[in-house]
Amino acid sequence: MAALLFLAQTLRIAIPYLFAAAGGVVTERVGLIGLTLEGYMLGGAFAAALGSYYGHSAWLGVLAGIGGGAALALLYGVSAIRFRADQVVIGIAINLLAIGLTRFFLRLAFGSSSNSPRVAGFGAEQAGSGFLALVSNPMIWLGLLAIPVVAWLLYRTPFGLRIRAVGEHPAAAISVGVPITRIRYGAVLLSGILAGLGGVYLVLDQHQFTDQMTAGRGFIALAATIFGRWDPMRVGIACLLFAAAETLQIQLQGAQLVPSQFVEMIPYVLTIVALAGVVGRAVPPAALGKVAGE
Repeated sequence: MAALLFLAQTLRIAIPYLFAAAGGVVTERVGLIGLTLEGYMLGGAFAAALGSYYGHSAWLGVLAGIGGGAALALLYGVSAIRFRADQVVIGIAINLLAIGLTRFFLRLAFGSSSNSPRVAGFGAEQAGSGFLALVSNPMIWLGLLAIPVVAWLLYRTPFGLRIRAVGEHPAAAISVGVPITRIRYGAVLLSGILAGLGGVYLVLDQHQFTDQMTAGRGFIALAATIFGRWDPMRVGIACLLFAAAETLQIQLQGAQLVPSQFVEMIPYVLTIVALAGVVGRAVPPAALGKVAGE
């Protein structure tokens, strides 16, 4: 029974990672650095809170969250693709902008600098925290499907073939008539939508938006993307690994066997160790971060 509860909690924690990492795979395979995943998630989370609270519907929250993530992705796309700005600098700026904007509009919309009022969710909390709660929440199913759908998109569709071609050799893609600008915009918007859904899940699951509630999940999702070597299924496994580490951290905190400060470090230490062991050997998409030099 304890193992089943551990697995259920791991899956629930993995959902935002799966959404964001799926977006990270798409944007990095097209040659754009996915440093903005954290900002997309935060923007999607706040927009979902607005949509769910004022629309009195969880599904309106989902739609608003998709719009929030896509809006920030469009801003990143225009800066990186149209104006060829440095992708690392723009990525940092987008993340800081998301923090500032959500904090400003949080006070404007809800009169608070820390959290929103309770918002509508999918009612899965009535089913407890076990597998019944998992199967009754549509966001869980969407999250579990995110990685397989991205794998199908990349390896089974003409759009996916073009994404990979643009990310590996943009000059060759241009020579055969691939509209690389449109492909890049499409990929970055899809990335924003997917990562935004990660933020939507957090808000609807917790029934509330809180300041900086994504808490670095976008960066861990980017780490999972690199750890999985930009292959969707490997990335999905990496997300589950990080989620299992976070679940272990929560359970150890409850058991109070070791000081909480050490326990809280577990997911982040695992992320650093994983990246330290993989980054030197992993081969990223050849055109990653080189849009300005095309």
